[in-house]
Amino acid sequence: MMSVSNNNDTFFLKGLTGLEAMYTWISIPLCAMYMASLAGNSLILWVVRSEPSLHQPMYYFLSMLAVTDLGLSASTLPTTLTIYMLGLREVALDMCLAQLFFIHTFSIMESSVLLTMAFDRFVAISSPLHYGTILTNMRIASLGLGIVVRSIGLHIPAPIMLKKLPYCRNHQLSHSYCLHPDVMKLACADTHINSAYGLFVVLSTLGVDSVLIVLSYGLILQTVLSITSKTKRLKALNTCVSHICSVLLFYTPMIGLSMIHRFGKRTSPFSHVLLSYLHFLLPPVLNPVVYTIKTKQI
Repeated sequence: MMSVSNNNDTFFLKGLTGLEAMYTWISIPLCAMYMASLAGNSLILWVVRSEPSLHQPMYYFLSMLAVTDLGLSASTLPTTLTIYMLGLREVALDMCLAQLFFIHTFSIMESSVLLTMAFDRFVAISSPLHYGTILTNMRIASLGLGIVVRSIGLHIPAPIMLKKLPYCRNHQLSHSYCLHPDVMKLACADTHINSAYGLFVVLSTLGVDSVLIVLSYGLILQTVLSITSKTKRLKALNTCVSHICSVLLFYTPMIGLSMIHRFGKRTSPFSHVLLSYLHFLLPPVLNPVVYTIKTKQI
């Protein structure tokens, strides 16, 4: 007979399977990545804030991306480093639900910011003379507020719905941090509503955002091809390189992880964990590097 736990029990997180003896060594590059993320994104915020010439829409959106990356790093850091540095895998249910709320919220925020940055590039290339009048400070603030409200509002139900579920004795999660689908699979109850809710959130945010980003670049490409000068075409496209790199850094591992969860039932748990690290840890580390290299002002 399957036993059911109460909501005060703990879950057990998982690191890189098969490399337990090397966890102390693995913690060194992981810690370096977190330090690089915190330092790089904080530096971008400080530079944009202190340099008046950077008080422009593009850099305001870059600051939003830096804040989101800081939040994403801070959400995954506590449990990930605890596993590799201290060997502690247990996490209380309430803490687990809080973590998954922040991870998914900041993940949707990142997608939303990348979408607004695509819109920013489209306006800058298609209407350069009206760029400042279209993207005013008030509109940028409204977009930022809309991103926050959208991300938080869509994820408030997640921990509430998961809190009400009974859980089986097996509390083994698949990652180094709590994620909504991972926790939901351990429930000893009907989770069709939770699953439908999760699918709705993903499709209405990451799904819609990715489609709109592709459409934005379709319009950007159409505008660039209408420019007669080859030099000006290359210059216009060059302003999009940093954003394209950030989009690929965010969406490529996420698509790979989704494909493995959906179709790769026999794939190694190692690949699941590794791809999740690429999705949640790599963008906050590399986004500041990409924008520092490609943006002369930064």
